[in-house]
Amino acid sequence: MSIVFLDAFTANPGDLSWSEFESLGRCTIHDRTPADQTIERAKDAEVVITNKAVLSRAVIESLPKLRYIGVIATGYNVVDIAAARERGIIVANVPGYGSPSVAQAVFALLLELTNHTGQQTQDVSKGRWAACPDFCFWDKPIIELQGLTLGLVGLGDIGASVARIALAFGMKVIATRRTWAVPPPAGITPAPLDKVLRESDVISLHCPLTDETKHLINAASLAQMKSSALLINTARGPLIDEPALATALNEGRIAGAGLDVLSVEPPSKDNPLFTAKNCLITPHTAWASRTSRARLITIAADNLRQWQAGRPINVVS
Repeated sequence: MSIVFLDAFTANPGDLSWSEFESLGRCTIHDRTPADQTIERAKDAEVVITNKAVLSRAVIESLPKLRYIGVIATGYNVVDIAAARERGIIVANVPGYGSPSVAQAVFALLLELTNHTGQQTQDVSKGRWAACPDFCFWDKPIIELQGLTLGLVGLGDIGASVARIALAFGMKVIATRRTWAVPPPAGITPAPLDKVLRESDVISLHCPLTDETKHLINAASLAQMKSSALLINTARGPLIDEPALATALNEGRIAGAGLDVLSVEPPSKDNPLFTAKNCLITPHTAWASRTSRARLITIAADNLRQWQAGRPINVVS
């Protein structure tokens, strides 16, 4: 079986093994694939593995041998699912692999916004503490999390992991999601989106990117938030209208933002959030711990193995 990896580098830049996949077929591994080379590289593949390389309808229709698409990520919007379904091509993703790492990253961003540890460390290195007439100093308020309300937009595996950490900090947790098939876990209060926006001290986004959720955070929703609120996004960049968020931050209509994702990645140099007040941005690394990436590869390989055995799992097509 011919297996082609289109963009393997981010999942495994060399510190992990592809042996689990190599045991399942003949693997051709490309670190990166320019869009205009996708068809050429995948033309003889029965299995294509992608992370962010786009498999559009035109691409899928140009790959006659293709039978299976493995997405080594949770989000699968890079694949035209309708086109795959029409061809009978199975598309499988990897849900839940990064929940511990992403939840950890949420609090790394939040704690930097509340405790300013990185900024204070830089100030000390610059000699500001040594030159201070007092035994301590701070430029920005230090905020205690206990008693604050965390609002979750989306309550899947990652949202639930974030909630558990928040409860350990003594935060109140409210959450909104599209449907509530079962009651939320203990300690989490369900709420409509407008209540989450109005009442939360911290809002963390954990919903998928769909036509309905694109620019969920926009000028109107930002206007509902507290001026002291902090916004965290480790989900998908286009959930946020970036110019609207930059304006809200610069005008002090919300207090800060911590973002691991942007609408275009890598971003353009003129993204308005780069110069927005109190806006922390990390380069889409919340998922990228070695432990998380190893789990990702193992689950993705098992997806393929189960499909080969006639028992496909984690199917999204």
